[in-house]
Amino acid sequence: MADITVFILTYNEQLHIERCIRSIKSFAKGIVLIDSFSTDATEQIAINAGCTVVRHAFTNHAEQFNWGLDNIPIITEWVMRLDADEYVRPELAAEIESRLSGLPADVAGVKLKRRVIFMGRWMRHGGYYPIELLRLFRRGKARSEQRLMDEHIRITEGRTVTFEHDIVDENLNDLTWWTAKHNHYATREAQDLFELRQRPSENPHFVATNAQAERKRWLKEKVYARLPIALRPLLYFLYRYVFLLGFLDGREGMIWHTLQGFWYRFLVDAKLVERDRGEAAPQGSRKIVSQ
Repeated sequence: MADITVFILTYNEQLHIERCIRSIKSFAKGIVLIDSFSTDATEQIAINAGCTVVRHAFTNHAEQFNWGLDNIPIITEWVMRLDADEYVRPELAAEIESRLSGLPADVAGVKLKRRVIFMGRWMRHGGYYPIELLRLFRRGKARSEQRLMDEHIRITEGRTVTFEHDIVDENLNDLTWWTAKHNHYATREAQDLFELRQRPSENPHFVATNAQAERKRWLKEKVYARLPIALRPLLYFLYRYVFLLGFLDGREGMIWHTLQGFWYRFLVDAKLVERDRGEAAPQGSRKIVSQ
């Protein structure tokens, strides 16, 4: 068993939480749910599985995770964050057990590859695989950026390595739920973009170690954000669906790349226009459909 405590942020995740816990139980020394007062069976499922459940009111993902780091006693050397609708593939579980204890002392974080499964199909194209995320780090060596959207866990010192195998992001809810969730996400991202010019682009206390994430953020904030509103969602969709071969993901890929690559980005821009007109109050702290 690896010397890891896994943090999972939850709110009404009874559909996913057992699958998530089952995928990490073989290697995690401790599993902690930071739950924002679920009204379904999420907490009971976790307790029955031997997890620790802590309740804390949700503001946003960054604050919730950092609150856990600051307030929940952690006795393991490593900390991992996993979303409730994600799970660890058996190959990654074995890799964590075999490699983690042998990492050099200057390695403070481990990037994991995430594969997205949508409507039962792996989204291999359109720039969606592999997505490398820093999800595993030495205790006290990392925190989440304070952003409303697109927040990353970043180390404060040391270097990172990338493991070979995957975590899987597979949400089992229907499209009605998915679009409602992304409507809330769009509100938060519109506010984040609105405030972009007033916010420093880098935090000097963090170490920039994820070239993929930094490159995507630079393109989003320095290139995409300066393109004409309404035109840029179309250009982004064509880039993903045509030039990055998103069409190879079949019928499910057409739905995914259209909704996530065009509809969602168009909705963010529409909310920006609404915000510029002064017709909508900031709602960035509003609870979203899912953690």
